[in-house]
Amino acid sequence: MAGRDPRADILDNDPFRTHKSRVHRVHARQTSDGTIHFDTGANVRMNPLFAQMMGIAQQKPAQMHTGKIWHFSSEEKKHLRLATAAFTVALGFMAVGGIWGIESSGLDAWFVQFFLSMPVLLLAVGPAFLLHEIGHKIVAKKNGCWAEFRADPSGLRFGIFISFFIGILFMAPGAVMVAGLVTRRQNGHIAIAGPLVNFGLFLIGIPLWGVILGLTGAFDVADSEAAYLVGSQLNWGQMLVDAGVFWVYANLFLGLFNMLPFGPLDGNKVKDWDENAFYVTISVFAILFLSIILGFWSPAAVLEAIANFF
Repeated sequence: MAGRDPRADILDNDPFRTHKSRVHRVHARQTSDGTIHFDTGANVRMNPLFAQMMGIAQQKPAQMHTGKIWHFSSEEKKHLRLATAAFTVALGFMAVGGIWGIESSGLDAWFVQFFLSMPVLLLAVGPAFLLHEIGHKIVAKKNGCWAEFRADPSGLRFGIFISFFIGILFMAPGAVMVAGLVTRRQNGHIAIAGPLVNFGLFLIGIPLWGVILGLTGAFDVADSEAAYLVGSQLNWGQMLVDAGVFWVYANLFLGLFNMLPFGPLDGNKVKDWDENAFYVTISVFAILFLSIILGFWSPAAVLEAIANFF
């Protein structure tokens, strides 16, 4: 008589065995917040965001996506609002140099600059972060996966703490959780979607902000040496100029950083899929970003040149 097929352990335990089955059973469960979790037989409970960041998230079948591509659950919207709010606060602290900025500007001026910097940087950097994540989400759902953004509260707290005390933004707001079986090619497409969104925002942002700054005459009234509020006068021209310049920097930096081939970053998955695509993409971001740092061109100068046509 043939023995029991060990694959049957996936569906049911062998009643004649007392030892651990050789094949782990897979259990899928959906918690009240809408997140799908997978257990692979071991009694280990791991935060899904941490598992994905460590590169050990289990890839098991999930229910195929059948709804609208551009759909956000109420839980996902809550996480997006939380991450955006914390990200904005951290950007505000970065703009004023953290707590150490009080010494040079005074407490009152520090508070004013902090609150006025937040909407400027949210307008400039917010789309780079949000649309990057949404790019991952849409491509994942196009490939039939369940995909929703989940904020990482500990990463948000750490980012705010660092920006407040040091004045440097270093934050992992969260990530798009993806469940489903995908090929290496599909996984590469999902990963590269975020950086490509940033590249598209960079290309669109230069003419768009050039037109905005030209039509508003922002360069004519901007004062780069002054704070956003001088006496009772709002330095709105400089606020608009800064928003346009930070838009360019943010999309190039996020695209370049995420294309690094390390750990959970997008570059690692893209390289695993197609090395040519990886090297072309990271080279474009690196050349553009480093050429600014080395002084070959200036986003502010390019935007002003475009604005002068209006």
